Amino acid sequence: MAKQYDFLFRLLMLGDSGVGKTCMLRRFTESDFDTTHISTIGIDFKMKTLEVDGTKVRVQIWDTAGQERYQTITKQYYRRAQGVIFVYDVTDKLSFKHIAKWVSDVDEYTTQKMETILVGNKCDDSLRREVSKNQGTKLAGSYGMEFFETSASKNINISESFERLTELVLQAHKRDVDNLLGSLDSYLDKAGLEEVKESTVPHLPQRSCAC
Repeated sequence: MAKQYDFLFRLLMLGDSGVGKTCMLRRFTESDFDTTHISTIGIDFKMKTLEVDGTKVRVQIWDTAGQERYQTITKQYYRRAQGVIFVYDVTDKLSFKHIAKWVSDVDEYTTQKMETILVGNKCDDSLRREVSKNQGTKLAGSYGMEFFETSASKNINISESFERLTELVLQAHKRDVDNLLGSLDSYLDKAGLEEVKESTVPHLPQRSCAC
């Protein structure tokens, strides 16, 4: 059976409980929004295949529980991810402040560089907004991340945020492959030069001993 995608990437969603990570994920993978869902217990995931610049990419998106009691479990998944979506709720300033903790956790529990974006969810709720778009932009800039404001209920920037992170991960993967091939070419070139040097060194005749 032919492979239906070119690459498989794992993305991780991190943020406080109640910021809307599960609603975002369901909207993206199932085009559905349900206000009656219960909080994620531990960790869950969904999959979707995207086409990015002519390349078919299968993304496995891990939806983590934001509650403190589950964080020992969720941290085990940090090292397996190639990209992270940090999510806060624009109507909950504390969830915005906690982004620093989530970023710190990723830095602590991973060794490889990961692609990251920052998302301020529930941007449709202007009456209860506590975090301005400008504050989100500044925070994202301080971490070198791209920033999106989203709404799972109104389907605002949901696909755009997931697709952009996938694009960043794919670009990083291609750079890593190019760098690896470049290093291999350099090694082979150097090895070839050493072989040429050895073959051109004149062999001096051995002097016989007159003992």
